[in-house]
Amino acid sequence: MLKIILQSTHPIAPFNEPARDLRIQNKPLWLAQRDALAPFTTREMELPPNGRLPQTREACLVYRDNLWFDEFYIRAFLAEAVKRKRASRAALSINDPAFREHCLPLSNSYTPAGELYLADLWYYPNGPEPEADPLVIDLQAREIGYYHIPTYMAAETGDLVYWVPLRSLIAIDSWVHIFIADMVFGLFGRGARFENRLNEDVVFKLGIIAASLYEGHQVLESSKLVTLGRNVSIDPTAVIHGPTTIGDNVTIGAGVVIENCIIGDNVNISQGCQLMLSVVGDGTFLPFRASLFMTTIMDNSMVAQNTCLQMCVVGRNAFIGAGNTFTDFNLVSGPIRARDASGELRPSNRPVLGGCVGHNCRIGSGLVIYPARTIESDVVLFASPERRVIQHDVSYEESDHHKLRNPHNHRQLYPRHREVVEESW
Repeated sequence: MLKIILQSTHPIAPFNEPARDLRIQNKPLWLAQRDALAPFTTREMELPPNGRLPQTREACLVYRDNLWFDEFYIRAFLAEAVKRKRASRAALSINDPAFREHCLPLSNSYTPAGELYLADLWYYPNGPEPEADPLVIDLQAREIGYYHIPTYMAAETGDLVYWVPLRSLIAIDSWVHIFIADMVFGLFGRGARFENRLNEDVVFKLGIIAASLYEGHQVLESSKLVTLGRNVSIDPTAVIHGPTTIGDNVTIGAGVVIENCIIGDNVNISQGCQLMLSVVGDGTFLPFRASLFMTTIMDNSMVAQNTCLQMCVVGRNAFIGAGNTFTDFNLVSGPIRARDASGELRPSNRPVLGGCVGHNCRIGSGLVIYPARTIESDVVLFASPERRVIQHDVSYEESDHHKLRNPHNHRQLYPRHREVVEESW
């Protein structure tokens, strides 16, 4: 089957980079798409904005490169589309809670069609056609709680919950969608699928119990749930609970606690760090007592000691100094707003949400960042009497390095560029 990729040139703030180049589940989005489609496609073609679909009678899968989908969704979509034997377009129902709560806010990539929203993913059995029928695939969402807190921070029950799908499809139009794809649809989804299989597959359950007994570990610490790469060094006092994936050439120091994470290659996690429900990119360095909760860090970044990131997204080649505080909750009740696809501030539909740091940033020590604030790529921030609390989004023009005698010592690697208008298919 031929795979046709439609380029999306819309830059995602604050990274100033198209979605395809950003990391989801510790893979560039374009690579995650390729891996999910590898069992189904044999050839590929990439079209620039406003490019025309080729004239062919070959079966085609067409998608825009800002979509993140997992293997479970794409398998269900293609199975149903092939069975139909007619052109089909992925559609999502407003009644699907995972789509309504997590995908639709802050997005402009879906085309409304009554109670359906059409995504930029098509299947053509006999080559591209002018029309395609909507195809709704149930995301199989279930409600999962992730925090029990005082009732003034959440609903009457005091629970913060996510609608977690077992099949995932989301357009990356905002940095918040990276958070959703990595945490809610990614790590929470992996955990939910594991629990499902544990309850339904007796052989799988017995295999896990047998492995934990043989290894002398608790079930969550067994090799069936904690996957290690090559050349991994783990201090005996570290605690690692699965489902967790750890890459090659990783060093984990004394007293480290890791629970349900994805750790990339060449990562150094020093003494006393705590990581929970987080994605840590290749080449990341976490000195002692750095903490991550439901946070994404892209490749080659560093978070210094005594800094805690909760529900944040950090770009590549970034440095976050010691003792910074990224808050994630409005003390006075009110919606947390974030930038949508057009750059406007809109409700994020999140009761708690951390901040976002772009690529190639340098954040000094001792800053306080309010919820959902963003720091644009290439920004340098020094804590000073004038600016110790970040109350608004920080642009490159506001970077503190412009005040230095030699501002060119910090290169701008990710400038803003004009968006190209994309054609709707």
